[in-house]
Amino acid sequence: MTSANQTLFEKSQQLIPGGVNSPVRAFRSVGGTPIFFKKGLGAKLWDVDGKEYIDYINSWGPMIVGHAHPDVISAVQAVAANSLSFGAPTGLELEMATLINKLVPSMEQVRLVSSGTEATMSAIRVARGFTGRNKLVKFEGCYHGHSDALLVKAGSGLLTFGEPSSAGVPAEVAAHTLTLEYNNTQQLKELFAKAGDEIACVIIEPVVGNMNLVVPHMEFLQALRELCTQHGAVLIFDEVMTGFRVHLGGAQALYGIKPDMTTLGKVIGGGLPVGAFGGRKDIMQCLAPLGAVYQAGTLSGNPVAVTAGLETLKLIQAPDFHTKLAAKTKKLVDVLVSAAKEAGVVFSAQSVGGMFGLYFSEQCPSSFAEVMQTNKENFNLFFHSMLGDGVYLGPSAFEAGFVSAAHTDEDIDFTLQAAKKAFLAIASR
Repeated sequence: MTSANQTLFEKSQQLIPGGVNSPVRAFRSVGGTPIFFKKGLGAKLWDVDGKEYIDYINSWGPMIVGHAHPDVISAVQAVAANSLSFGAPTGLELEMATLINKLVPSMEQVRLVSSGTEATMSAIRVARGFTGRNKLVKFEGCYHGHSDALLVKAGSGLLTFGEPSSAGVPAEVAAHTLTLEYNNTQQLKELFAKAGDEIACVIIEPVVGNMNLVVPHMEFLQALRELCTQHGAVLIFDEVMTGFRVHLGGAQALYGIKPDMTTLGKVIGGGLPVGAFGGRKDIMQCLAPLGAVYQAGTLSGNPVAVTAGLETLKLIQAPDFHTKLAAKTKKLVDVLVSAAKEAGVVFSAQSVGGMFGLYFSEQCPSSFAEVMQTNKENFNLFFHSMLGDGVYLGPSAFEAGFVSAAHTDEDIDFTLQAAKKAFLAIASR
């Protein structure tokens, strides 16, 4: 019998390119039919066939307090009754900016937008306007949204300019972007020695979540901060994933590194589309209507979306929230590592706050090149075995996972039993 998932996917492919509205959803990396969901509650999801799953994607991060939290839902319902949008200022925008500034003090001024992509794109434009420079530095394996300047792969040499990694991106746009290896301090120093005074900004995921989970070396982050200060380049932390998830103050609070600008998303929308960028006041005042850098959005600061984010941010300020979340996430990765070892499967895992990474390799990778050396075939087998047993992981070996406050010890035990079965299947191949 054809499942409702299969039917919907076949129909979707007729009207939606690839049948999905974001590429990773298509399951191209792991194979199979993507899951169409109809309900989420706490740590659980239900698909259109009525099957239940433990969710470790959490809408790619924002559902940090779980799906359909009653406080978030009731607040959204109340504000939606007043209107879905004004396209004009509201007091909720000020409340959000005030709270962000309190929790992330480096963001002295804040501008709200509607997505993480919009936040990073705008932050880079502001940095270029502030410095009067064009060159942008990013790191291999980091993803900062799909704006043209960021869809760039490394050139053929260490310090060469980038090349487009997507059709439709002009070569002359990509030529302003330099791509370096993540966690390569020496390469970073060489670049700044050669072109430091031409660099407008450096953008980085302080903890990478878009090539699986990759943790920064402290020497690398410290050198990055020092070099940007020395050469007058704007340091942008893309905390769209890490913001409020690895620590209440984000990765910058966890590691004690203060960026010049920060981009946020995910958690500050509580499941609805919200993003933000902000930073030093002197930089942010380059923005229109005060300065010459233009950025605008009819739905920026949408009252319903901002309300969902505000309620979520209020909930995560509960005492020991992040301590408990981090402990729960570490427990998950620890039991999975033990299960793999027991089955004789090469596997490693790690976590930072509520984010985790699973790798079919001897040790946790620290760069894009090392991530690419992990066993993708074993991951795909693991993914489908877990999915079949009701555990929903990211459908790619290159995506981080997420635990929410709603996940219970019983959920982790269920996940462990499914994983033991999956590891044994891999070991018996």
